[in-house]
Parts: sequence; C-alpha cells; structure tokens
Amino acid sequence: MRALFVSDLHLTDSRPEANERFIAFVERTARSADALYVLGDLFEYWIGDDDLGEPFNAVMAGFFRSLTSAGVAVHVMRGNRDFLLGERFCAATGAALLDDPAVVPLGEPTLLMHGDTLCTDDIDYQAWRRTARSAEWQHEFLSRPVEERRRVVGGLREKSRQVIRAKPADIMDVNQEAVREAFRRHAVRRLIHGHTHRPGRHRHEVDGLACERWVLPDWYRPGGYLEVADGVPRLVHW
Repeated sequence: MRALFVSDLHLTDSRPEANERFIAFVERTARSADALYVLGDLFEYWIGDDDLGEPFNAVMAGFFRSLTSAGVAVHVMRGNRDFLLGERFCAATGAALLDDPAVVPLGEPTLLMHGDTLCTDDIDYQAWRRTARSAEWQHEFLSRPVEERRRVVGGLREKSRQVIRAKPADIMDVNQEAVREAFRRHAVRRLIHGHTHRPGRHRHEVDGLACERWVLPDWYRPGGYLEVADGVPRLVHW
C-alpha cells in the first residue's frame, strides 16, 4: 500500500508554477500510488461547485478525473480556503469527500486533519470558521450570483492578508494541548495535517505514549508531499 498526502496547494490561475508542479505530480508521481489524500486547500478559493465550468477549475478537475480513471483512489478534505467543495466536484472528478477529522488504517490507525481546528489560540479565526461553516451562512452565500461571490471572496482574501500580517506567528500555529487532545480523542499515535505551512515531523508524548505528528508542506515554495509506503511515512520535498 502506497498512499500520498498533500495539502495547501492553493491552486489558482495566477500561480502557474504551482499549477505546473501539480500537473507533473498527478501525471508522474501520483499515478503509481494506490491512494492520494488532499488534506485541504487544494484551491486558493472555491466559491461553490457551480463554478466548475470556469476554465481553470475545469482543467484542474480533469486531471483528477484522469487519476481516478487510472485506478487511484482520491480523497479530498475541505480546507479553510475551499470548504465549499461538494458532491458535484466529486462527481466530476471521481474523488471522495473526506471528513475532517478522519481516521484511516495506514499500517496503524492514523488521524487526518486539515489542521486549522488545532490552531485554537487564533480566536478570531476560529470565530470566523464557525460562521463560515454554518448552514445559514453557506446558504446565503451560495444564493448569490457567481460574479458577486468572486468579489466577496476577493475582499475577504485581502482582509485576511492584512490580518495575518498583524498577528504574531505563533498564534497561527497549532496549540499543543489541542494536539494532545486530538490524539486522546481518536485513540491514535500518528497524526497528519496541513494548514500551518510548517512542514516536518514532530514528536509528542501523550499520557505516556510516544506519538508523531507529520505536517505537510505548502506549495507556495517548491512544496512536496508525504508518502506512506507499507506503513512507513517519508516527507518528500521537490
């Protein structure tokens, strides 16, 4: 069993270098895997599945369809940028939506998360997340015309950039107690997540047990992925 894990690709037509890496990854590396897990923020933003017809989105979805058609199981978890990905996207790509959090067998039970819910020190973000994930907010947003949604998201992204610049960096990293609680709640000793853009392997001791946390690279820089082959994880950087 060989499974690959990526997150925080933030694909958009304004970042051609990341798009080219994604296409090469799908066509070469991922095609020989048994499964590909995308743990959130595949896209820079996603305003709803009714935008699948937009040329860039259609092209990217086509690469996923080619992968699933070749027999690779593709699992997609929603992130904080693309939390409106839905069943129409899955129907178009052959991918399956993955709950956040989810536990999968990878030699040993492994907890998968996007990672934003672990950043509990960022109180403002957690409040916004609760709002944006509510059925009421999503219904109101998705009822707007596509072009209006794009303008709204553009404004939200600009506001987010300003807020991030003003925040201390450690606030946007995971809270260690939240990490320990995730290990306890799901009774696992391995966790894989993205979101923080701080790739690496971290060791934790939780109630006397040795646990490991793997953080996936983002694709703003060269990027990379995590490979788990026969139960053994390995971070691969481009």
